[in-house]
Amino acid sequence: MSRAQAESVIKNIIREIVQECASKGHSLSETLVAFMVKAVVLDPHNQFNVDRTLTKEDVQKLIKLCVDRLVDLRSPSLDTIKMQVYFDMNYTTRQEFLDEHRRVLEARLAPVTREITDSRARTREELESLYRKIVSYVLLRSGLGSPTDIAVVREATAALQSVFPQTELGTFMSLTKRDKERQLHELTLIVSGIRLFNKECGKGGEGIDDLPGILNEAIPATTQNLDAEIQNSQHSSFRYTTLIEKFQSDSSGGLSEIPSQLLKDALINVRQHETFLRILLNDVIGCAQQVEMLVNQLSTRMDQLQQTVQSKTAVPTAQVYPQFISLSHLWTCFQDEMVLLSVLSNILASIEPFTRTQRELFPDDVLSPHLQNVAIKSDEQRIQETTGQRVNPEDFEDDPKVQWLFPETTKNYNQLLLQYRGYCGFSIVRNDRLLLPGNPDIGILQYQDKLYVFSSNAAAVEFAKNPPTFINGVAEAAKASPELIQLLELHQQFASITPYPQAGEGGKMFEKPVTKSDSGTQTDTHILEHNIVKDYEWNEWELRRKAIKLANLRTKLTKTVQTNLSNLRRDNVSQVYLPKEQGAQTKKESSSNVPKPQVFMAGLRGIRGIRTMVRVDLTKDVNDA
Repeated sequence: MSRAQAESVIKNIIREIVQECASKGHSLSETLVAFMVKAVVLDPHNQFNVDRTLTKEDVQKLIKLCVDRLVDLRSPSLDTIKMQVYFDMNYTTRQEFLDEHRRVLEARLAPVTREITDSRARTREELESLYRKIVSYVLLRSGLGSPTDIAVVREATAALQSVFPQTELGTFMSLTKRDKERQLHELTLIVSGIRLFNKECGKGGEGIDDLPGILNEAIPATTQNLDAEIQNSQHSSFRYTTLIEKFQSDSSGGLSEIPSQLLKDALINVRQHETFLRILLNDVIGCAQQVEMLVNQLSTRMDQLQQTVQSKTAVPTAQVYPQFISLSHLWTCFQDEMVLLSVLSNILASIEPFTRTQRELFPDDVLSPHLQNVAIKSDEQRIQETTGQRVNPEDFEDDPKVQWLFPETTKNYNQLLLQYRGYCGFSIVRNDRLLLPGNPDIGILQYQDKLYVFSSNAAAVEFAKNPPTFINGVAEAAKASPELIQLLELHQQFASITPYPQAGEGGKMFEKPVTKSDSGTQTDTHILEHNIVKDYEWNEWELRRKAIKLANLRTKLTKTVQTNLSNLRRDNVSQVYLPKEQGAQTKKESSSNVPKPQVFMAGLRGIRGIRTMVRVDLTKDVNDA
C-alpha cells in the first residue's frame, strides 16, 4: 500500500468515526477523533499489533472502541482529552494572537482600501464620495468610534480636514497604489492622535472608549476569577488525592460507589485544568504589567503635547505630527491588550465545561462521608512535611549516570526545567497514575540530562536505583491514559508516533524512532577564494584624479602611429618544419677496427754520456691484426 493510499484509509477511518458519533448525537471535530484513534492504538489493553498492517477486523475494532469512548458521557478522561485538544487549537503565544488579530482587521479593511486606491474620481460628487470613504476608512482602522455615528463622523472629518483638506485629493489621486496605502495609514495615525488629544483636553473624543479605565477594571476581575477557579481545582485535587491514598491503604481497594480508576481520571482532569488556568493567569499578569507601563507612557505623551501646543493658534507640523503618531501607537497597544484579555477570557469560559463530568460524578455529598476524620493535605503541606529529608548523594557514587542537584550547589535552582511537570514519577508508576507534587528540597535527580523530583526520600532512592524502569513505567501509564502525554509533557518519548494524517507505508500508525549518534564535521578556515582587487583605490583624491582623466578622454580623439621601436614590441609568430628523422637499411652489418699506434723511444734511460734516441714503431700491421 502506497503512502497516499495509507493516508486515504486513515482519513476514511476518522471520517467514519465522526459520522457514527454524529448519528448518536455527538458533533466532534476530526482533530479530536484523530487524537482518540491514536490513544486507542496506544492503549496496550486493546492489543493492537503496531508492527503489521491493520486488517479489516482491526479497523472495525478500532472504530468501535473509538466510538464507545467518544460517546461516553461519564468519562473524565474524555473530558480531559477534549480540554487538551481545545486548548491546543485555540491558545497560542501573545504575539501570534495579536498578529492574527491584525491579519483579520486587514482582511476586513481590504474592500474599503481597494475602493479608495482604485478610485478614478473626476467630478465633484465623485471626489466628495471618495473623501467620505477616506473618513470611514480612518474610523474603521483606528477603532475610535462607529462610522455610522454622525457625531463621530463629523469630528473625524474635521480632524482629517485639518491635516488633509479635500483640495489635496488631486495630488492623492496621482500617487501609486502603494503610496496611497501608505498615506492612508499615516493619515489614520495623525487623525487618531488629534482626536485622542482633543478627548484629553475635553474638546472632543466622541465615541472613544476609556480603554485604560476599562482595562484597569477588567484585569483585576479576570485575575480574581482565575484565582477562584484555581482554588476550586486545587480543592478538588486535594480531596481526590486524599481519597485515592485512603483507598490504596485500605485492603478493600476502594468502595463500589467511588471507583478508584474513575477517581484517578478525575484527578488528572482537575490537574490539567489547573495547569491551563495557571498559563492563562500568567498571561493576564503580563497584560497587567503591560497596561501599567502604557498608562505611564500615555500620561507622559499627553504632557509633552500640552507643552508643545499650549494655547498657540498654529504649531509647526514637524513638531506635533510625530507626537500625534506616537500617541496613536500607544492607543493601539491598549486595543491589543483589550483583544488579548478578551481572548483569554473566552478560553477560560470555554474550558470550564470540560470539568463538569468529574464534578457531577463526585459531588460534595458523595465525597464528604469518606473524608470524615481524614486530614486533607494540600500540595504545600506535603512539601513542608518532606522538607529536610534530603538524599545522601554518597549512596550513589557507584553509578556515574546518577547525579544529585541541591540549592546550594546549583544556580537558578528554582527555575530548572523538571520532568513530568514537577510531579513524582515514582508515585505515577507505583500508585497507578497518582499525581503527587515533587519536592525539590529533597534533591533533584539528574539522569541522562533530564531532571526528576520526588514526593519523598524513599521515592527518590527507589527511583535512582533503576531510573530506566520507572521512566518506561511512566510511558506505559501514559499509554493507558493518553491524556497524561500532554499533562506530563511526554511528547519526546512518544515522538516516534506518526500523526494520522501523515501515516506511512502500509497504513501503519507507528514508525521506528530515528536513531541518533554523535558526529563531528570540520570546515576549512577560509571556504571562499581570495579575491584581491589589484586596481582598488582607497584614496578619494586618486579616484577624483582618475575621474577627471576619464572625463577628459571623452572629449579627445585617439590616434595611433607606429615607429621602429614600437614595431619591435609587437608579437611575431613564425612556423618552421622540424628536421625529419631519416634512416638507411643495408643487407649486411659489419664493422672495422684498425691497430692502435704504438711507438717506443729507445735510448732515453740507462746510457751515460751522449744519449742517442732511436724511435721504434711497434704498431702491428693491419693484416696481422
